Amino acid sequence: MKNIIGAKPSPAAAEVRFLTVDGESAGQRLDNFLFRQLKGVPKTHVYRIIRSGEVRINKGRVQAETRLAEGDVLRLPPVRVSARGAEGGLPPAPAREFPLLYEDDALLAIDKPAGVAVHGGSGVSFGVIEQLRTARPAARFLELVHRLDRETSGILLVAKKRSALTALQDQFRERETGKTYLALVEGCWPANKKVLDAPLAKYLLPGQAGSAEPGERRVRVVAKDHPDAMRAVTLVKVLARVALPADAASFSLLAVTIKTGRTHQIRVHLASGGHAIAGDDKYGDFERNRALQKLGLKRMFLHAWRLQFTHPASGERMALQADLPPELHALMPQAALDALAAHPSTASHT
Repeated sequence: MKNIIGAKPSPAAAEVRFLTVDGESAGQRLDNFLFRQLKGVPKTHVYRIIRSGEVRINKGRVQAETRLAEGDVLRLPPVRVSARGAEGGLPPAPAREFPLLYEDDALLAIDKPAGVAVHGGSGVSFGVIEQLRTARPAARFLELVHRLDRETSGILLVAKKRSALTALQDQFRERETGKTYLALVEGCWPANKKVLDAPLAKYLLPGQAGSAEPGERRVRVVAKDHPDAMRAVTLVKVLARVALPADAASFSLLAVTIKTGRTHQIRVHLASGGHAIAGDDKYGDFERNRALQKLGLKRMFLHAWRLQFTHPASGERMALQADLPPELHALMPQAALDALAAHPSTASHT
């Protein structure tokens, strides 16, 4: 059975289907595309059929974050969709607007809080993009340009036009954007350790005993000749040495600029150097994190601080900044805040 995107197959269809991607769907992530095609199918099941290789593009295995291109042919395995889901009966995500850093006809930039996923999936019912769509029912197009980890706060771009999405994603892919994060790490980061160029590879933790589900996804530093190695380059600048009240340990406040956008790149690169991000529950130290929670740090100290890109319509070079959120600002001694204020900024829209 072969369909062109836009056709409405039977919700109870239980046979292999082949869909051809049209121009309107080009540029979307595979998982987001499937969520819309397979309404009523649990997102955990959508991720399962992707991981198992049952979903294919042009006969090849793919990942959830694979971007679709016009003319791609998708193979979908037999999936039974509930009538309730096919009719749109599933409850929508609750409407929510987020602090705006910038908005025009082409895009919007928000200051994402920590603890909020950017999109639904992997055990999360909804995220920023679903909540924005509910809050803005008249918006014809809203798509994430890039992602931030759920635990990371800061600048997140959302495209309001297909042309803006494609142009901005091209910039991210071609490394034409400037992305700088603030990270508080354990210990004294060596001031001369400024470039981290270490390949990364994804892997899965063992699943729970008796469960067919794989474990959580993780990332690690690997050798350059590793079959799954992806080059990752991170630039680090020490902004301040930090001591937290009632804690004997030393910390370093870093400005971290990434030249590649790998999953968990900053977290893994910093932790592999012996300086895990404070509060990181995946790559940090469990006991240290418990101690830091008692001091008031109840989240990971990683914040998408500054972002530079070229506006997709005007061609203007944009520079946005999201200040430290209150829960992180309150932990910083005045000397560290002064160092932040003194750090050169090219922000043109704040």
